[in-house]
Amino acid sequence: MNFTRSLKQKIGSQINSFEKPQPSKHKALKKKSGFQPQGKAIVHVLSLLNNTFVTLTTLDGKTVAWSSGGTEGFKGSRRSTSYAAQLSGESIGKKAIANNMHVVTARIKGPGYGKAASLRGLKMAGVKIIHIQDVSPLPFNGCRPKKKRRV
Repeated sequence: MNFTRSLKQKIGSQINSFEKPQPSKHKALKKKSGFQPQGKAIVHVLSLLNNTFVTLTTLDGKTVAWSSGGTEGFKGSRRSTSYAAQLSGESIGKKAIANNMHVVTARIKGPGYGKAASLRGLKMAGVKIIHIQDVSPLPFNGCRPKKKRRV
């Protein structure tokens, strides 16, 4: 009896070795594929008449950090000043260096006062700006003008 039992166990273990392993009841946690630090980045500066927004993105456009005159603590008409834009540029520069992004390309948009000041703040934080591009939308022909007034 013992001989047949041991034979069945050996044969059974050989048969079971060819089967696929059963998945465990607990699912393995996947690691989040988040931000991978790179040496280069893009800084988008949107300078409006009431505020200046500075956004730090990776080369493929994923936002890493952003700042504005309002997030720096300014309220009302002080948000539109060049000093508020400079402080927001400085804070973005510090975040860029913390994320190992020492070289940036700047893309500037808008009619506001904080365009040059935000770049000055980036430079003060120790970030190297290699390229500045103005991407403000310009009308080719614009809207149709109002009809002339007849007096």
